[in-house]
Amino acid sequence: MKGSKDPLKRRTLHVGGVAKLDLEREFATGIPEVILAKGKSPEDVELLARRLLEKKGRVIVTKAGEGHFERLEGIEAHKNLNRKAGTAILKKEPGRTAVIGRVGLLAAGTSDIPVAEEARLVLEELGCAVITGYDVGVAGLHRVFPCLERMAEEDADVAIVVAGMEGALPSVVKGLVDIPVIGVPTSVGYGYGGGGESALMAMLQSCSPGVTVVNIDNGFGAAAAAYLICRRISMKKRKNHGSL
Repeated sequence: MKGSKDPLKRRTLHVGGVAKLDLEREFATGIPEVILAKGKSPEDVELLARRLLEKKGRVIVTKAGEGHFERLEGIEAHKNLNRKAGTAILKKEPGRTAVIGRVGLLAAGTSDIPVAEEARLVLEELGCAVITGYDVGVAGLHRVFPCLERMAEEDADVAIVVAGMEGALPSVVKGLVDIPVIGVPTSVGYGYGGGGESALMAMLQSCSPGVTVVNIDNGFGAAAAAYLICRRISMKKRKNHGSL
């Protein structure tokens, strides 16, 4: 195949010497190309965001710092810039994505909220309704039960549980619910096993079957996994409804 007839070439957008953006990633994998700002200069993030916005009409940026946000503010678009979550969403046109599923999102402590918010913003942009419950960790376990009741009432398809320190909450939650639980360890913690290592190891060693674990502080990864679960359930429901 030659030139523009090559589908792989059409799929790739070369942005100077900075990156090769995948324009058809959402079609191929269900998850759009997302810009990870960490490790990139503010100028490069702005350049990538402008090009992706021009081609796809929407940009999601994660792990952004203040310098990145300052550059993104100069882009003409409908913007949702959440500095606490380090996440930015820019669109050519306003509007919300149609809801395809529901996700329960719990954060053990207030220090875990930024990672949880990263997940929430991505989930809502992709088309998931999010049922949140923050500061419901095991130090005061009674706080989590109203959240679990609300998740059951609203028929959540999957839960994301974010926790640092000892990382116990995902295992506890999975022992109380009949839906998949995605554990997100955070880098909250200090001393021996600090920086999220204890939380990660605890979640990986969970004796509650049905707990899946992503890497430390990976709110985006958890959101992507939860969204794909919701998407598959939604597709099956539509298919079954159509066959009636």
